[in-house]
Amino acid sequence: MVIKMKTKKGKKKLRWILLILFLIVCVSLGTFWAVVSYRMSLVPKMTFDEMLSYTTKDNDRAVITVGIIKDGKMTYTVYGKNASVLPEAEHTYEIGSLTKTFTASLLCKAISEGKIDLNDQIDKYINLPEKQYYPTLKRLVTHTSGYKGYYFEWQMASNFLHGQKNDFYGIDENMLVEKLGKAERKDKDYKFRYSNFGFAAVGEVLSSAYGTDYTKLMNSFITDNLKLKDTKVSDGTGDLNGYWNWKPGDAYIPAGAITSTISDMMKYLSLQMSDDIPYLSLGHEVIAKINAATKQYEKMNIRMDGAGIGWMIDMKNNIIWHNGGTSNFNSYAAFDKEKQIGVVILSNCSPNYRIPATVMGVKLMMDMQNETGNK
Repeated sequence: MVIKMKTKKGKKKLRWILLILFLIVCVSLGTFWAVVSYRMSLVPKMTFDEMLSYTTKDNDRAVITVGIIKDGKMTYTVYGKNASVLPEAEHTYEIGSLTKTFTASLLCKAISEGKIDLNDQIDKYINLPEKQYYPTLKRLVTHTSGYKGYYFEWQMASNFLHGQKNDFYGIDENMLVEKLGKAERKDKDYKFRYSNFGFAAVGEVLSSAYGTDYTKLMNSFITDNLKLKDTKVSDGTGDLNGYWNWKPGDAYIPAGAITSTISDMMKYLSLQMSDDIPYLSLGHEVIAKINAATKQYEKMNIRMDGAGIGWMIDMKNNIIWHNGGTSNFNSYAAFDKEKQIGVVILSNCSPNYRIPATVMGVKLMMDMQNETGNK
């Protein structure tokens, strides 16, 4: 009996200890999220300079380049620790999902040449198992196809176990085609769901239409048509640290594998704003109303009212934009065609680090719109 009493007392004590630990964790998490929520509530009231100062505070490795297109001129400033101005130099950044706008621009070229129709189902171009319906390219580029952001592959588990930061490394064309064949979707516009998988499929369609590997196709498009000299599908090299690795022929390259510099990205945005390459303007028309911005996004004026071919469109503020992020980089590019102003922010910080490029970029973009409107 004595032993049993001790056991019961021990179990009761253990339960109390676990309960106390649980309450401590709950209070800690509650305090953490309260602090995060409070800090986020301060962001909309911050100036661009305050955001930049906070993001680079005591960060020795920060290299954030801010480009501005205004009055027909392109200028940029490189910022480092504590928002100090660094020497004017061209750094190579991963632009992440801004790659999708390049894929979309190439798609606009294919449309203008009559090689692809936006309303075609993807099985017209990709050899897929026969079934009644596959999504159209229009639904893929507006993220209304119903496809998930990505589909699990065992290669992803292998990437994690081997410390590979790029989840999509080694997921090849065959894996993509197999998943496309298995993913059942209905012939309808689904609610907006951002999909890297969908843009991987767009890249596969382009490869098929032009009869060439996507990387070779895109690099030629960048060099020959866009005339950009320091932009390419990543080969893992650059003057900064932490670039993702890719294998030749990886299926997700069209969704996020391009690297670029500030001058090239400003030139790219200038091309989007001008009529120098007429087919690029196809991407700026609202072809789907998505109303995808959360309340928190809207507080910071990040709006996704409509979608063009690869571009997000803020219909209220007349801003056409996209952003991107990888493990160690995040970026934002936006323009107002009517006022002919644009912003590019390239950062070597994670998208989750302090204030991301998107939040800073929207603030700067709207400041510029207001300045231009007051002239």
